[in-house]
Amino acid sequence: MPMDENTLFDEPDGFAAGESGPGTSGTHDSGVERVARWFERHADLEGRFSSVFRQALDEVLDGQRTGRYDVDTLEKTEKTYLGTKVEIVCRVAFGLPFGDEMDYRVAEQEVDAKFSLEGKWMIPREAMGHLCLLMAANDRRSTFKVGLVRISEDVLTRGGNQDGKRSISLAGRKHIKWLCREGRLKTNLLLALDPSTRAVLERVPEGQNRVDQLFRHVHGRIIDRNAVVTVAKQLDAPKRVRDARQRLAPEGVVILGAQNESPHVAKALRLPTPDKGTWIAVRLVPAPRGEDDRPQVWIKGVPYAVARPDEPKCPAPTIAY
Repeated sequence: MPMDENTLFDEPDGFAAGESGPGTSGTHDSGVERVARWFERHADLEGRFSSVFRQALDEVLDGQRTGRYDVDTLEKTEKTYLGTKVEIVCRVAFGLPFGDEMDYRVAEQEVDAKFSLEGKWMIPREAMGHLCLLMAANDRRSTFKVGLVRISEDVLTRGGNQDGKRSISLAGRKHIKWLCREGRLKTNLLLALDPSTRAVLERVPEGQNRVDQLFRHVHGRIIDRNAVVTVAKQLDAPKRVRDARQRLAPEGVVILGAQNESPHVAKALRLPTPDKGTWIAVRLVPAPRGEDDRPQVWIKGVPYAVARPDEPKCPAPTIAY
């Protein structure tokens, strides 16, 4: 299943106007309904699809080896392969069997998988009469969409490309049965950073020094394994984080994880609590006496608070990570 060519982030939300709302379709189709119910029986359907797209995008970007984090930097052939990668990861995530004619067989229906970065799906002739699982993800906006539609002349444009593929028409979009109309894609941290912060990271060589810069300048936000190995272009994210903890401790920076005292400290300071394989950095200072407008955490009998930019640096407290 190749991805539509030239699919960049041209449209504001990745989709054209005129689409039906969540869980609606223009006409009743029992096959569409059966497949939709099959997917909707899965717990946290939005989270599962979000993980599918995040994994596929990260694996094709291959940040650990290439240092890339922006899909716009992919080669044309890699963008084409991205559609195939989404198809594969989705099959594994949902345990989907291969179809006889299409990519999957779901609830006794042949289902073709179609992925696009902007929601302009190109439908091949052989999909006529079958269902398509339409998938799109916008990494810059951290959003995605997943829907189902039965391919017929009524849903396709009249004109096609040189391969005979046609796109779904504006009227045809009203027939889409949405599984996730406005899904939240797991954030690509490096892509979401402001340009000045990215410039600070890039001023130092790849490796441990750049990992140090990441945790020195990106505070209060969840940082995942992929972001660490991408800036380092090295293996073993946990080791990079452990080394960064030691190197940044004299500056008061702590890097909280998912184990031991870290969750308690994060909750007390009202920070996001990291899951396994993620971290959050913050600079701490002893809380000034009589101050109660900042959340505080007691560590070794001393109250600490998140440092303000103008407060002097002091060594970080010892935390059981």
